[in-house]
Amino acid sequence: MSKQRRTFSAEFKREAAALVLDQGYSHIEACRSPGVVDSALRRWVKQLEPERQGVTPKSKALTPEQQKIQELEARFNRLEREKAILKKATALLMSDELDRMR
Repeated sequence: MSKQRRTFSAEFKREAAALVLDQGYSHIEACRSPGVVDSALRRWVKQLEPERQGVTPKSKALTPEQQKIQELEARFNRLEREKAILKKATALLMSDELDRMR
């Protein structure tokens, strides 16, 4: 029988990491109370430190500001792809129209 993988919200991860960064708990002390393994908590702390300094993470963001930045970057990338498709379609339609005029 295999264990199901537990998932935690970004808010939970942020609060657990804040115990270490803001309140001076050791990693061991901070992971006991919420029942999180030490390696996960260390990863969250390692991710939260640069996020607080404004660095956009490669994985899913923990802070609301970084989450919003990631959403906007994803939207921007989607719009850029759509624009490229429209440019190609316009060029194709224009070339077909020129061929018909000849």
